[in-house]
Amino acid sequence: MSEHLRTALRLAASGVPPLPLRAGKLPFGNCPACARNACGGRPNMKTPGPCTCPQPCHGWAAATIEPHVLNSPAWAPAWRNAAAVAYHPGGAGVTVVDLDNADAIAWARASLPATHVVLTTRGEHWIYRGTMASSNAVRPGVDIKSLMQYARWLGPGVGATAALPDAVRALAVKEPTSARRASQTLTVPLRGKSGECRHRTPAYLDRGIAMAVQRITEARSAIHTTVYRTFLAVLSTHGGCGCLTEAHVARLFTAAQAKGESVRHCTDAWTNARTALGM
Repeated sequence: MSEHLRTALRLAASGVPPLPLRAGKLPFGNCPACARNACGGRPNMKTPGPCTCPQPCHGWAAATIEPHVLNSPAWAPAWRNAAAVAYHPGGAGVTVVDLDNADAIAWARASLPATHVVLTTRGEHWIYRGTMASSNAVRPGVDIKSLMQYARWLGPGVGATAALPDAVRALAVKEPTSARRASQTLTVPLRGKSGECRHRTPAYLDRGIAMAVQRITEARSAIHTTVYRTFLAVLSTHGGCGCLTEAHVARLFTAAQAKGESVRHCTDAWTNARTALGM
């Protein structure tokens, strides 16, 4: 058993979902079964699709606390070739403020409450208890890694873990604002078909959208997969007659963004769902 796999099993036993990284601190690439969006996910190794692939091929979404998965034959080549171990902060219930240089560290010391700190190659990881949407370059030298993101495991660090402060959440406020604006100006056609309308009253469609929003809102894991499948269900039921408007889609996008999805992730999931249904 490799040292990286031993580390991963220790993390999993403590409730921290690990995954193997190859050289360059990158996740292992998608397997042939998941290549070219075949599973409904994005082909950039960052977002999972609705598949049950046993291999660690979907970036942060490959992270797991299941020892039988980490020890499975399908994962053995990845652990043999792993250059490091990463983990999914959101899955562990934490947020990592990645400070990449001395200026960023100085800003954090002056602006953020003290918390658990892990030294990195070039800076520090400040780890807070609680999750939020991940966001890169929220200010010079500062990234936020939590939901739908991975961070390299660099050791236990020092200090008590503080609750996620509003000052960190505020760093990513700009993305939901721009994402909501973008969702109002979707370029995907919503009236490409004119099949038989099953919406006897507007309430029928409204109930369907409300149920879809609720499904996304209540998801606790596999967020992108849930979003994709929900979009697929909405389009299958409501997308063929022309009654689905941009306002309806905006409600779905807003719910997904509240769970950490970016507008690009939403648009990709929507496009993939339309493609799968031949729309």
